[in-house]
This record gives sequence, structure tokens and C-alpha cells, in this order.
Amino acid sequence: MPAKRTGVHCLEILVMVMVSCLTSHSQVQGDYPFRNVSLPWETRVDNLVSLLTLEELQFQMARGGRGPDVSPAPPIPRLGVGPYSWNTECLSGDVDAGPATSFPMALGMAATFSPDLVERVARATGLEVRAKYNNYTRNKEYGDHKGLSCFSPVINIMRDPRWGRNQETYGEDPILSGILATSFVRGLQGNDSRYVLANSGCKHFDVTDLDWQMTFLPAFRACVKAGTYNIMCSHYSINGVPACANKKLLTDILRNELGFKGYVISDEDDLERIVTYHHYKPDFVTAAAAALNAGVSLEISKNDVNSVFMHIGAAINASLVSEATVRERSKPLFYTRMRLGEFDPPAMNPYSQLDVSLIQSPAHQSLSLEAAVKSVVLLKNKDGFLPLNDNSQYKRVAVVGPMSNNPHGLYGDYSPTINMTLTVTPLAALTQLGTNVTYADGCNDTHCEVYDQGKVKAAVQGAEIIFVCLGTEAEGRDRPDVELPGKQLQLLKDAVTFSDGSAPVVLVLFNAGPLNVTWADQHPGVTAILECFFPAQTTGTALLHVLTNYGGTSSPAGRLPNTWPLLASDIPPMVDYSMTGRTYRYFDGDPLYPFGYGLSYTTFSYSDLKTPHNYPDLQVTQVYVSWPSTKFPTPRLQLVAVTRTTLTPGQPETLTFVVPAPHFAVYTYLGWLFPPGVMRVYAGGQQPNQQRSVGSNVLTNDVIITRDGIFFIGK
Repeated sequence: MPAKRTGVHCLEILVMVMVSCLTSHSQVQGDYPFRNVSLPWETRVDNLVSLLTLEELQFQMARGGRGPDVSPAPPIPRLGVGPYSWNTECLSGDVDAGPATSFPMALGMAATFSPDLVERVARATGLEVRAKYNNYTRNKEYGDHKGLSCFSPVINIMRDPRWGRNQETYGEDPILSGILATSFVRGLQGNDSRYVLANSGCKHFDVTDLDWQMTFLPAFRACVKAGTYNIMCSHYSINGVPACANKKLLTDILRNELGFKGYVISDEDDLERIVTYHHYKPDFVTAAAAALNAGVSLEISKNDVNSVFMHIGAAINASLVSEATVRERSKPLFYTRMRLGEFDPPAMNPYSQLDVSLIQSPAHQSLSLEAAVKSVVLLKNKDGFLPLNDNSQYKRVAVVGPMSNNPHGLYGDYSPTINMTLTVTPLAALTQLGTNVTYADGCNDTHCEVYDQGKVKAAVQGAEIIFVCLGTEAEGRDRPDVELPGKQLQLLKDAVTFSDGSAPVVLVLFNAGPLNVTWADQHPGVTAILECFFPAQTTGTALLHVLTNYGGTSSPAGRLPNTWPLLASDIPPMVDYSMTGRTYRYFDGDPLYPFGYGLSYTTFSYSDLKTPHNYPDLQVTQVYVSWPSTKFPTPRLQLVAVTRTTLTPGQPETLTFVVPAPHFAVYTYLGWLFPPGVMRVYAGGQQPNQQRSVGSNVLTNDVIITRDGIFFIGK
């Protein structure tokens, strides 16, 4: 099948497998050209910025932070410009802004392998953010978490299993992260041709050259292409230059190479760190100039009224940065506010009518449950024990462990305000399985440093089925290892021992980074293992639905978005920033659970990918490529496309994947190129040559890359 020959960025591979406008607006003439809706956006922005004094610009650019002294950016009464808060978090719903629907944390959303679901969740979040913004501004309430500009999504690659912020990411694969980031950006920002629902901000931007191009670049490129309005630079430095003062990073690469047009915002206190941590500049005046010249438009500080950007005027007076540069840096801020509709008549903006009746609407609660169900990954299912009969009733059910009835532990970092009334814990839902339910948390908290063996023993003895709910609550710090915290493993072993081997034990995990559950995986006394991540408000209901395959449509189809190592020695030192030996792309050993792993309640057979099933089921199809004949360094394997499909007996599905050229190009000392030779394409329900099968085969095709074109050969 000959491919197109229209250049690098238009080149595509078409992979096929079978598995069983603009709206017109009335013109409104305002007091100033920036309020004239008939003018182009850029003309209006240029006019508004030209009207601002340097002092006004300084305050607008320095007040993007957290706290009452630095948020919101102040009003400009003489121009009729109101206050604006830039500090909004939207990672798993509208965070810290009052009532909001809570969705699974990002890593759990990544486990769904469903771009469509991520987009729908982001759209629901954007609607709630906008509805509350409308209400806040109507009542003249401003400040933290009351704006429309979100510091989300987090698209850092999960390079180390011990990192404390893994739960915020979309996992370890750059292409999957980019696909899901694209869906998040599009969902959050809406689909109106003129106005933005709420604007996204992809973070945190900081990398080294080769790994940046091959591992970190793809997700940010996808974010920019999707139209994100904001990129956040990070805490770190590159070759001694802080990310937020790095012109090569923020201008040469981000703007000139990737084509980013939006605003760059610092991570919290990162402009101060240019002086206090990195010692890159001697004072705030020179730090302000460095950040502005590099490409930063807005500062986040911790409620510091004398923050770095409050020295913009001094930097101009010292001829360290030009006034023209400062004005250019401010333009994306006001362009964003214009596209959000701030300077247009409300009647023109379809989003201005949204109200707080959207918050926790039945549709959004249902979507939260759908997302939680689809995020669950089945890691072990001895002898096909699951699903349970949804009509079965046990005489005695035991539920033990520190995550059994821990509402706050089910949400993770950066969650919306917890609604206890709508939160369903595992204990609350699992009581429906038995006439008599015994419960013991067994630990003083999730760290489980104080363990009560007697309570666990009393709870599990005589039970017909035992659920052990373990994991880690959000720690806000890196872990020293991947072990279960404190005495949690001992609790699990005791549950198996004290059950006398007569009751099945189901291990339910709530965590982000991988955990060492080798003992549970290998021990015959543990019947099933489910990974649930941080599912939020519908946790218990989602768990019960998966356990019983509720409605015949709740079969687990989550897939791990990260590798679970088998041995501690398989994990490189955290301070080693090379990708060597990290993630499935560069690790050659056998993990405990590989990237993309997840069992179902059935098996799948791919030929022309017809699937003979006894009942409807869900399947995630994964497409990978490798470069077996190239002389250039490449990942050993690279995911390039995914889809999640509901399969029905007798109705085979034809799946078509269009793989964009950047997904199979290789970065070399010559730049990006398509290395001549064989590129191998794989399609199936798991990684090719995976030692631990999920009950799916993998199809293979070879592609010959020549200087004249790309051709499929073989079967």
C-alpha cells in the first residue's frame, strides 16, 4: 500500500485491522477598538495593550499566583477591565472552588485508553468551571480558583515509579500522553468557533535534548497542536539554565519550533528560584529580565507582593529588557481573556448563560461512574473467579484494609472539594454482597505504621469472601521504594492466613505509582487483584459494577499506562535522568506487569481480528512500531495508536488507525528523519512478545522505508 509522499508532516501510515464555520456575530462598537467585536482579535489585543501603562502591565503580569495578595490580577477601572484570576486547577474536576463533580485522577483516566472518555470528562469539567465563573463574577467574587484558566493537564512523562506526582500524569508513554492531552485540551476548551469554554495549560515544560525530542516532546507538541493557551515552565534547570529563564526552551523550541502562540506561566515560585535556588541571577531585577527575555508572560508566586515580576519596571530602566518585549509578553494574556469572552457582550457568548445547576448534575455523576468503571485494571483472576454473580448473596463478607472506608484517600491530589454525601467507599458498596458484613481498617492510617492484627483476624474468620483494600493516599512527596506502606503487606498475608484458605481473597489497590504485590500475584490464596487508582466519588459503586460485570457491560478493560517492575534492582536511580532502562520503551527485562497489561472476563482472538464471544465485552487495541534494522538509537518499542471498542458476538469490527508521521520518525544527530529499512507494525490487545499474556494475540506487518516512499509488505 503506497503511502503519501507529501512531506514529513503530512506523511501517514494507515493501519487497518478487524476485531470480533465560523458563526456570524453582530458587530458591536465599543468605547475603544479593543471592544469592537468586528475587528480581528490581534488588532483588539494590540489596542488594549497599547493603552496600558507600564505599571499596569507589571501588575497584570505579576499577579498570577496563589493567595489574596497576588490573586486576582487587579482591575483597570479607567478602561473598564475587571479583575481576573489565573489560578485554577482542573485536573480531575474543578479543584478547590466549591462543589464540583469529581472524576478519576489522570493516571486512572489514562488506564481507560479512551481519548473519547477523556474529552467528555474534560468537557464536563469545563462546563462546571464556566458555570461557577459566571456565578462568581455575577456576584463580584474574585480570587483563587474563581477564573477560567486551568493549570491542566499534566503531561510530564511518568519516568520513575517512585515519583510523588505520577498520579497527575497520563503514564509513561509519550504518544498516549499526547493523544489524551489533545482530548483533554479540546474537551476543556469547548467547540465554539469564537469563544473558549475554559482554557487549558499543559505542564511542566523542561527537558534535555535527545530525551526531550524522543520522549518529552511528543506530548507537548500534541498539546500545542490541540490549541492549548498556556504552557507552564518547571522547577528544574537544563544545563545550568533554569527552565523559566531558558530562551532555547521557551522561545527557540516552544514558539519557533512547535509554533506555540499562547502565554508561558511559571510554576509556583520558579521566578524567585532563579535567584534563591538556582543562583542563576543575583537579584529579582535581573531574574525578571531573564524570564521575560526567555518567553515568560505570567508569574505564580506564593502570595508575595514583592515578587519577581514586580521588578519589571526596574528591569526596563536598567536596559535589561525592552518595553517592547514586555508588551509582547503581555499580549497572549489579553488574547486569552478576549477569547474567553471577557470583552464582548455576554449575549454573544453561548457559555455566559451556563449556571451552577450543572454542578453534580445526573449526567455528570453518571459520567464520573463510567470513567471510574473504565479505569479499573484486572491484574489477576485465578481460575476465572470473577465476575461474581450479581444476584449472589454471601452469608458473611469481610472488608479490611486502610482504604476500605477512607473517603479522602480515594480522590488523590488536586481533587475537587469532597462531597461526603455523594462519596461511595468500597465498604459502603460491598455491603450489598452479603447479609452480614464485617469490617476492620487494621491500620491507624494509610501509612499503616500501627497495625491491629487482632481486628483483622476477627473480621476475616468465617467469611465466605474477603476484600482487602490497600494502597497509598496522596503523599505529596517521592517514595523511597515501591513497597506497600508500613504493615499493609502483613495485613494482606494475615487476611489470607486467618481465612483458613476457605474463602477467596480479592485484593483491591488504590494508588498511582506501581506497588510490589509480587507475593499476592504468586500466592494461590489471593484469588484476584484489581488496580483502581484514585477513582473519586463513585469508587465503591464502580468497584461493585466491575466485580459483578453489572449490566453485562462492566467487564474490566482498563490497561496499565505504566510498567510495574518486578525487582527493585530494575529501577534506575531517581536522580539519573537518562531514559535508559526506563519505561517499556527502553527496558529489556521482564516486569511484574507490563505497560498495556490488563485482563478481561474473556479472551480475544485476532486473525482479521474477529472475536467469538459469549457476551458483549470491551477490548483495548494497541498499535506499536519498532525499527529492527536502523543504526540509529531508538526505543525498543513504541505505542503509536490505541482504541477502545465494545465487541458483540457475530459482529466483527473493522478498526482503522491513521498514524501521523511524527510517531514513527526518529530523532538523530541529523534531526528528525525516517530511517531507511524495516519498520515493524504490531496490532493487538497487548505488547508484542509479551511474556505475561492477557488472552490476545498480536498481528505483525513490516513496512519498508525508502527515500522514495513507504510500502507495506508481508502479513
